[in-house]
Amino acid sequence: MRKSKKVIITCAPTGSIHTPSMSPYLPVTPDEIAQASVEAAEAGAAILHLHARNPEDGRPSPAAKDFMAFLPRIKQASDAVINISTGGSANMSLDDRLEGAHAAQPEICSLNMGPLIFDFSAAGAKVETWAHEWERDYVETSNDRIMYNSNSFIERIMREVGEAYGTRFEFECYDIGHLYTLAHFADKGLIKPPFLIQGIFGILGGIGADPRNLSHMVTIADSLFGEDYVFSAFAAGRAQMTFCNQSALLGGNVRVGLEDSLYIGRGELAKSNAEQVRKVRTIIEELGLEIATPDEARQLLDLKGADRTAF
Repeated sequence: MRKSKKVIITCAPTGSIHTPSMSPYLPVTPDEIAQASVEAAEAGAAILHLHARNPEDGRPSPAAKDFMAFLPRIKQASDAVINISTGGSANMSLDDRLEGAHAAQPEICSLNMGPLIFDFSAAGAKVETWAHEWERDYVETSNDRIMYNSNSFIERIMREVGEAYGTRFEFECYDIGHLYTLAHFADKGLIKPPFLIQGIFGILGGIGADPRNLSHMVTIADSLFGEDYVFSAFAAGRAQMTFCNQSALLGGNVRVGLEDSLYIGRGELAKSNAEQVRKVRTIIEELGLEIATPDEARQLLDLKGADRTAF
């Protein structure tokens, strides 16, 4: 693992799992996403991992116009690294999922390193009234959907986004096998180090939120990539802060945000993304570590710079 003296905090403000009825604090309009992102950056997030939403009803959107409704505003108000999702949701085609990346040509994009069952059907258990007609079916039928990323899909993203725009990737690894897929593409020469590996734990269908799994993922990544990778990790739901703590202790980086957990403590909804960033920043600093600035993150990850994006 390529270690740094400073910890990169990534914040994922909205995602495509949670719906407006689950929390009044989930940002869904362009104004809300822009404000949440800037506040998170001000609190200490060096990277912002962004999805778009349909501003009319809050459903996940792949549309470039929905991304462009907030991306320039965030860039104008913050120097944070902007990371565009190519994962979108399991309801979207690959062409849909790439629309935002093609329009923005960002410094970094997420890239899921394989297919998986992405079951978040239990997330709606506490919802008594659904605000929008689409929400309940979207959540409850997720146990019958697969987030599809074949090797041909992965290669297409690497070529169409990485090679075309000089964009680097946040390689999202939901299981140990995804590390071997990443190594396969590194061996083919389609991607170059340093590789930002984002270990994702606690999604039903992926690797479980057991701290031993995090240690094992680092062990395997070390064996495959040596010092050619930068590690980060997060867990969905209640294990969010526990995994951030462990990742930092292992020399890695962290991710928080309302995409991954709606809560700040047991049974207490987070009132903002910035609240989660401030909490994880406190944890990091209490461990005697420092947080990385956006420019320090750019240097560690060898990013092209915000001046070479298309927004």
